[in-house]
Amino acid sequence: MSDSTYSLFQRGRRHLRSGMAAQATVALEKAKRREPEKASIREALGIAYFRIRRWSEAEAEFRKLLELSPDDDYAHYALGRCLESQGRQAEANGHYKLASSLRPGFEQYRARILDLE
Repeated sequence: MSDSTYSLFQRGRRHLRSGMAAQATVALEKAKRREPEKASIREALGIAYFRIRRWSEAEAEFRKLLELSPDDDYAHYALGRCLESQGRQAEANGHYKLASSLRPGFEQYRARILDLE
């Protein structure tokens, strides 16, 4: 009996919660192949890639997440973190500002905005 997409997603999330991001990618990549337009899968996979320092792959997941949901404040923030990790501070800053404007008053987003002047 094959795993359902939902059980793959849940397995990946359990691995993330347990600090096993590399293992999470296995289940989440399988889930993504089955449902490539599912935002929750893309977000979890982006987080897993970020945690194992696969910056460009994390970036791709968060960019796709923003295609699916352009007003997702967390996706903008996470994309900013990926870009900053790749040395692309100015581009990251734009996403931090967008995240902060989409969720005003959330200190974590505002604090990440870089003073680049």
